[in-house]
Amino acid sequence: MAAEVTNCIFCKIIRNEEPGEKIYEDEDVTCIKDIRPASTHHYLIIPNRHIRNAKALKPEDSELFNKIVATVDVISEKLSLDPASIRTGFHWPPFNTVDHLHLHVISPIDQMNIMRKMMFSPSTYWFVSTDYVKSRLEEYK
Repeated sequence: MAAEVTNCIFCKIIRNEEPGEKIYEDEDVTCIKDIRPASTHHYLIIPNRHIRNAKALKPEDSELFNKIVATVDVISEKLSLDPASIRTGFHWPPFNTVDHLHLHVISPIDQMNIMRKMMFSPSTYWFVSTDYVKSRLEEYK
């Protein structure tokens, strides 16, 4: 196992070697509570396979990417989140804090303070939408 995967905090949480409040998990993805929530509900959907970040996704990761995005609906339904008040996105390198791909799911948006609204502002250089990442994946096909 590569050193980066061995030392990755998200990989350790997935392997139950570090604490993390798991909300959902299956063979492909794990969803955990963010330890620094931006709102009442703040979750991270992470692939169980180590991928460094959204920029590192390759066309062969398309199916996994789609599963990550589809998991938003699973989490939303499980926790009775209002779909109209959910913000999702990926921090874009170099603005990511953990080098393991993770999709933020934040709700409700109106409970975010001004700093968090800036930090998780959609379609910025530092926080990109799932559509943006999907369009980059499709460019490489």
